[in-house]
Formats: sequence, C-alpha cells, structure tokens
Amino acid sequence: MKISKEKKINDYTAFQQLFGGLDTNVRLLEEEFGVSVFTGAESLRITGEKGDVESAAEAIDALVSLSRKEPLGPQQIAAVADMVKKGGGHDVKELLAAVTVGRGKTVYPKSIGQKMYCDAIRGNSVTFGIGPAGTGKTYLAVALAVDALKNREVDKIILTRPAVEAGEKLGFLPGDLADKVDPYLRPLYDALEELMGGSENYIRNMERGLVEIAPLAYMRGRTLNRSFIILDEAQNTTKEQMKMFLTRLGEGSKMVVTGDDTQIDLPRSVQSGLTHAEGVLKDVKGVAVVRLEYCDVVRHELVSRIIRAYDRAERAERERAEESEVPSAAQNTSEEE
Repeated sequence: MKISKEKKINDYTAFQQLFGGLDTNVRLLEEEFGVSVFTGAESLRITGEKGDVESAAEAIDALVSLSRKEPLGPQQIAAVADMVKKGGGHDVKELLAAVTVGRGKTVYPKSIGQKMYCDAIRGNSVTFGIGPAGTGKTYLAVALAVDALKNREVDKIILTRPAVEAGEKLGFLPGDLADKVDPYLRPLYDALEELMGGSENYIRNMERGLVEIAPLAYMRGRTLNRSFIILDEAQNTTKEQMKMFLTRLGEGSKMVVTGDDTQIDLPRSVQSGLTHAEGVLKDVKGVAVVRLEYCDVVRHELVSRIIRAYDRAERAERERAEESEVPSAAQNTSEEE
C-alpha cells in the first residue's frame, strides 16, 4: 500500500546539502529506496510503499545528522542507504566519533564496516583489515596510529609492506635498494604526510625517530615495543613472512594488517600469508578480523562498480573452468571402467 510521509527539516544548511546540486542527492535517495521525494519550503514529502517510505525517512534523519560533520555526496548517500537497509540507520550517530589527527584534522568512519574496523583496532592487539581497494583500510589505520602517537599511547609508528612486484621487476629499476623500494612505500608516505598536517611535521617526526617506514624484510629479528605497526598490502606476504611479522609484537604495541585478497601478486604456487593467517588466527583471543565490502568503498563511486564488475567476470571464469573440468573427470572415470 502506498503512503506519503512529511519530514520537516529546520536546519536550512542541512536541507540544502540533502538536496545537493540539481537535486542529485534526492534523486539518489529515490533510486536507493524506490520512493518519490517532493520538496516544500522547509519539508519533504516522501511517497511510496510503506516500508520503503519508512526506510527513506530514517535515511534522511541520519543524513541530516551526518551533514553537520561533513558535506553530503553520492558516497555518503550510498553508505547511509546501505546501513538503513541492513537495519543500522541508528548507528550513523556513532560514525560521528572522530579521530583527531595532525593540526586538528578530523577523520570519520564513513560506513558501519569502517566503524567496526576502527573499533576492532582500538580493542585488539592485532587487527586484520581485509577488503577491496578504496575501503580506507590503510588510511584509517594510519589515522588511528597518528592519534595514538599524539596521545602518547605509543612511542613510535612503524609502517611496512612487502616489496613484491606487480608485473615489474625490481632489478630493472634504477638506484640502490632504498630507491628501488621507495615507490612501494609511497602510499604510506602520502597518508602520513596528510594526516600529520603537512610535510614539515612528517619530516620532523621522521628525523626524531617517531615514524619509521621500511620494507617488510627489515622487520626480521626485531622486537617492537610501544609501537603502532601497520603492515600494508599483506596479501603479498608469504606464510613465513606473515609469521615473522606477527611475532615481532612487543609490550604495549598494536598491529594492523591490511590487504586485498583479490589482488595477490605472488606466484600462483605460493599461498598468501594474509589468507592463511585469516584461517589460522580467527579464534585467537586478541586478534580481530574485519572484512570490508563494496559498500565501504569511499573513493570515487565508480570504484565500487568497477570492483563488482571484475568480481563478476572472475566468478564467471572460475565457473567456466570448473565446468570444463567436470567432463574431463567423467571421461577419465568411464575409461577406467
């Protein structure tokens, strides 16, 4: 049964943000919930099936709250709509618990998945953040690391990642070892520089020994006390490398391991240390595993659609490969008989 519901919005700035340029945000809400939204002077009228109208109204309340903290756009609309559909619209207020980093800059989780990830990092000694590109795995981990350093919860931030070639060979790159691995560590430099309030603060902290960025191989043989340690691109570690890294954990330290298990650059015969560790450590106390999904992607909205398209294509390829193997197996059986 179709119904209409009136929503009064007293905050004019929130009202403007909710509509967006050329009413783009409202059009997205209509698409997400299958309703029609009409505007009055200070109110909205939502028309559609009862359940859809109630969900859209809940999303509008959540978006009005969120608009007081950050501008609304397609990513925020999609994230809130996804939360409401999963029954978590009331959790949007919890997303407003900011992480304050360099020079007063604030970072907010932008989805329930991201909030769960931040909570897991705060509450566990070792946290695995696994998910597709653009879900904020590394960025949020670095933000929490900067926050911990600022609050003197740790004495040092250590960022590392394996120097595994994604289609190129390190030997053909110019320069010494430091020059060769620098491009692999660049995303970590960029995140730290932004979150520490600029290159001057970042360089000063590097010179004071408060921040260290190094290839994973440099972690061997060390015990890392009172440190916030982040292993990025962990899908490209071997089982042995992952075990070596995790056993560096010292007193008062916290580890975050991030990776995307759909983008493994290891040889096919080598199992990823990330996927292996997820299975081995899933029931170990003090270790948390958080999987981020497409709805947690916070880059350009097109990134989420690109990832979905690639996943569909890969599933189709696997299914075709499995189907081609079945007749072969059946033929072998008949020949044996």
